[in-house]
Amino acid sequence: MNYIPLKRIKLRFLLALALAGSTFASPLHAQEQTQIALIPYPAELSLGAGNFTISSSTGIVAEDKLFANEAAQLNALLAQYLGKPLGKAKTGKSRIRLQYDQQISAPEAYKVEVTANEVVLKAKEPAGMFRAVQTIRQLLPANEGKSGFVKSLEIPAVKIADQPAYEWRGMHLDVSRHFFSMDYLHKFIDMMALYKFNKFHLHLTDDQGWRVEIKKYPKLTEEGAWRGFNSQDSLCIERSKENPDFTIDPRFIVNKNGKQQYGGFYTQKQLKELVAYAAAKHITIIPEVDMPGHMMAAINSYPFLVGAGQNKWNEVFTTPISPCSDDVFKFAEDIFSEIIDIFPSKYIHVGGDEVDRSSWEKSPVCKEFMARHGLKTSGELQSYFINHMEKYFNSKGRQLIGWDEILEDGISSTAMVMYWRSWVPNAPVKAAKNGNKVIMSPGNPLYFDADPDHTSVYNVYHFNPIPKGLTAAEAKGIIGAQANTWAEKIPSENRAEYMIYPRMTALAERLWTNKELYKSYQERLTQHFPRLEALKINYRLPDIAGLVEKNVFTDETTLNPKKPLSTLTLRYTTDGTQPTEKSTELNKPLIIRDNLKVQLAAFSKTGIRGDIYKLEYSKQPLAPAVQVSNVKPGLQCAYYPGAYKSATLMKGQPAATYTVSNVEVPKEANAATFGVKFSGYLNIPQDGVYSFYLTCDDGGILKVGPLETVNNDGWHPPMEKSGQAALKKGLQPIALDFVEGGGGYTLKLKYSLNGSAPLDVPSEWLMH
Repeated sequence: MNYIPLKRIKLRFLLALALAGSTFASPLHAQEQTQIALIPYPAELSLGAGNFTISSSTGIVAEDKLFANEAAQLNALLAQYLGKPLGKAKTGKSRIRLQYDQQISAPEAYKVEVTANEVVLKAKEPAGMFRAVQTIRQLLPANEGKSGFVKSLEIPAVKIADQPAYEWRGMHLDVSRHFFSMDYLHKFIDMMALYKFNKFHLHLTDDQGWRVEIKKYPKLTEEGAWRGFNSQDSLCIERSKENPDFTIDPRFIVNKNGKQQYGGFYTQKQLKELVAYAAAKHITIIPEVDMPGHMMAAINSYPFLVGAGQNKWNEVFTTPISPCSDDVFKFAEDIFSEIIDIFPSKYIHVGGDEVDRSSWEKSPVCKEFMARHGLKTSGELQSYFINHMEKYFNSKGRQLIGWDEILEDGISSTAMVMYWRSWVPNAPVKAAKNGNKVIMSPGNPLYFDADPDHTSVYNVYHFNPIPKGLTAAEAKGIIGAQANTWAEKIPSENRAEYMIYPRMTALAERLWTNKELYKSYQERLTQHFPRLEALKINYRLPDIAGLVEKNVFTDETTLNPKKPLSTLTLRYTTDGTQPTEKSTELNKPLIIRDNLKVQLAAFSKTGIRGDIYKLEYSKQPLAPAVQVSNVKPGLQCAYYPGAYKSATLMKGQPAATYTVSNVEVPKEANAATFGVKFSGYLNIPQDGVYSFYLTCDDGGILKVGPLETVNNDGWHPPMEKSGQAALKKGLQPIALDFVEGGGGYTLKLKYSLNGSAPLDVPSEWLMH
């Protein structure tokens, strides 16, 4: 979207003429919603005639001192455009009024009425008034005064009555695996405010680093905040060779005791200031100190936390602290005492996930402790620890939140459960039926550290926070959702923003509006990209549709993709280098007659580069059909229980074989990790070049005809990859090897012919 000089900005609307004779229209229909490009979209919005002009003569007043903070924030926002704040409103003059409205019931509800004469914002509580201010912010020009000051602004005449669908609208950021500056946390909060989020879950500690100053245990930050480069850093360093967003932030690399160390931490003073900054925007910061697992950074400095055990990585997770002595419980209480002093949040997150309890089961001290307290299993010991911490939090007037593992061996109904394990679908149902409040945060689709693709925004937007199996009364226990951004492979602020935006806007609308407005949301989102650029957000550009990674052709083919936005420029290379802003522009069809490798990317006018598409073109004849007699419907499916990190690793005899009528994870494959091999034939109905789209969580390799068609191998979140095969009509061999690493169970195969929309491979094509 082009920037328009501020002096010429005027928001015009086609409906204005149709509204003559009435001040406001009825609520907008889907095709009209894009004219008011608000995200999240309000519960009720009517469009009026004309605009309200804001100039230096406009006054602003909080008619109730309850809203003094919100009036000041709106005035500061307008000063970015006008060059100075507005004065006090005077009767009969152009004015903006912030009013108390007793009839508004919901805490964050608000009303906005803009006419040609005045702007009136109404709320019952300051949080609601602040959300109203953010709505006005989105009605203002996208560049927020970054191009110089203007004499006046115009916003459209609208009438809005709005409130959120869900109480908990959260974003999470992991600052342990990779560290982020305090300035960036402020920026993160600013963006949350813009899109009406209200909970910021700050993951402060983990195996890889301790990020919060604890005065009673200074070594937690003197030592625990620092580390040598680990395997995650090495992965980022390797990827930075092609993508500078993977460069480890040099601000957090220091020389300590003659060794290069990575890390950092926040002082209590800094965090208290951050809490106040967020509170002014009606955002609560929820601190997480993960216990009893994920504590390697603390144990390295205070070995007594594991008793006589060793602090090490076991098969999957690290050794947890040993909750079998008074010293360990005192340590935990001391830590959270200082955390509670820093963070006034009602909620404190204790983690409680991914605990390797094998060290407890071997410990004589723990065996004696369990016997003394009537605990039969290590799971009950973990539950004892969590319940102890909950009672401690309650004694301080706080409430415990834990990841959904805290349910496994008994938890009180007063703890709050954060659901993340997509492969345990009954966990939120169990929690809600137990009376616990539940925050939905399933890895798929709400882990924003999972690499995005063209389905990511759609999947977030269509996420339903209410799981199946709950009554209407029980469903009230689902208080909302949040997205989590884990930083193992996110070493820079640029990379974090690429992963978070625009998915964050889709979640904002799901949790606030909770209506099916996806088509208008997509169009409204394109109008938000200039605002993101003005705010220096390194968002992910829209996908270039219709591309296939591995292309085949028999004579010649054409690369002529449609730009996802008219303002973008497509550039490409054919020499193996990555495209830059100086590479050849793809502004006409590229005719391809020989084998070729192309790298293609979109660029915004401000220099943001989209994903690089690596396209391979191979010239080959149509593969002849095979002659097979006595074929039967369905494919053969061989089942291999076990952990296979690559589809190439399945060897030997399968545990079982089945005949399946669809390409999907068979219901008989019920091990925690496994692989399956599909084999047989596709009964191809006509000659042609077929595109195949393979979606896997975790990985898979597809072969149609004589050659590998799609390689989507390795353990990863849901991801689609594509390839083509030139096929003659008749039976064509198919082999599909799929591996499941635990928790995904996603396998989809679609096809298209001659550029048609992708369709499921029909069951009648499958033969063996």
